Amino acid sequence: MIHSTIGLFHTAMAFLAMATGATVIFMRKGTKRHKQWGYIYVTSMLLLNGSAFFIYNFGNRPSLFHLFALISLATLVAGIVPAITKKHKNWYPRHFYFMSWSVVGLYCAFWAETGTRLLNGQHFWWAVAIASTSTALVGKVFIDREAKKLFGKA
Repeated sequence: MIHSTIGLFHTAMAFLAMATGATVIFMRKGTKRHKQWGYIYVTSMLLLNGSAFFIYNFGNRPSLFHLFALISLATLVAGIVPAITKKHKNWYPRHFYFMSWSVVGLYCAFWAETGTRLLNGQHFWWAVAIASTSTALVGKVFIDREAKKLFGKA
């Protein structure tokens, strides 16, 4: 399942990011603990996405997974920069939405990676598509519900 040291590192960072991302999502926002766990999440995601660019399992060339790693990095940066700089008066909703979608995207990527490792043949794409779409829909419901509580809108 894991064929290299970089693959092991990538997997470890993925599990750390999944654990810390879920923790941050469900804890009270704005606390010192939230920020500490958030920075662990951001660091693990940066290392996870960075390590993705050293993994080439599909013919030693970039794949769709590398494109998703770039999208993940963009979402992560779009979520953390407003929280660090606080330059815009609406920094908090931007931080909330982008970081929330970063975590949801991570869980969608988990299904894609799991499908790549465990499934093969004609059912691979269907299984990954259904699992990822379901995860994104559940994430959207959660994000909308939390946004309504935090900002009075979805």
